[in-house]
Amino acid sequence: MQEPVTIALDVMGGDRGAEVCLLAAVSILAKHPSLRLILVGQPAVVEPALERLDTAGCSDRLAIEAASQVVSMDEHPRDALRKKKDSSMRVAINLVRENKAHACVSAGNTGALVATARFVLRTLPGIDRPAIMSAVPAVGGHTHMLDLGANAQCTAEQLFQFAVMGSVVAADVYGIAEPRIGLLNIGVEDMKGGETIRAAAQRIGASNLNYIGFVEGDDIFSGRVDVVVSDGFTGNVSLKTMEGVAHMISKLMRDEFSRDARAKLIGLLAKPVLRSVKAKLDPRLYNGATLVGLNQIVIKSHGGADEVAFENAIRTAVLEVEKGVPTHISSLLREQTA
Repeated sequence: MQEPVTIALDVMGGDRGAEVCLLAAVSILAKHPSLRLILVGQPAVVEPALERLDTAGCSDRLAIEAASQVVSMDEHPRDALRKKKDSSMRVAINLVRENKAHACVSAGNTGALVATARFVLRTLPGIDRPAIMSAVPAVGGHTHMLDLGANAQCTAEQLFQFAVMGSVVAADVYGIAEPRIGLLNIGVEDMKGGETIRAAAQRIGASNLNYIGFVEGDDIFSGRVDVVVSDGFTGNVSLKTMEGVAHMISKLMRDEFSRDARAKLIGLLAKPVLRSVKAKLDPRLYNGATLVGLNQIVIKSHGGADEVAFENAIRTAVLEVEKGVPTHISSLLREQTA
């Protein structure tokens, strides 16, 4: 029998309200009979929303944990940490620290989540800072990127730590044997980039990670690298650029296929192909960024996640719990630094 997994959900985080989180919760419980969820939020909001849903068959695996405060999306991380000690975000993370939940999932304020998780759960031995890691579509599958915004500036040693953590997540959660690691740079030649990135390359190259060298922005989608490592500033700009380009292409295609009767006919004929491409590029399937480097598991969902996207974030948390990702990161890091 599979070991039960308990996930704490910050129901109050995100842009779409508690109902999206609850819909996702009910949906995933139907698919995972050993899963238990703790819904963290204001009971006056959570209880009426939950009553409107069909929880038959899973109500005994749902619990509500009260939290009186909510961290807003524009709140400064320092204020959230100091003034919102009974926020849904903080309470959910506390449940993980107290071993009442194996992991936390939140769609709330990213900065506040990183700061609170780091303060409450602490980083693994040998890890300076947690990083945000997520998958993005690529030829033949997807590429994993970190850091995506937790650390604007990084040392060479921290980039090495990111490479170790990225390798573990890609292998454990996504089943990639010997993940190929690349450092994001302005060129693939050894002399390219600043002193920090070149020092990081030497550090990673001296390890037994499967390091393939520097990679450029277009390599993120090429399929020739499994894990792309960068500082959080570069990673976040890259991610937002990808999202912007995807939205632009989608709009251009809609405009062109509705331009006139001929274009509409062509669009109708191309619809099966377009639907297939859209499914492969659907950002909801890649929702659920990992805060790697913490002693326990925290998953960041996109603030605008719908039911499908938030369910995928929960699924990522379950996988990381089942694979024991933090323990594996500690083991690999010890091997690399021995």
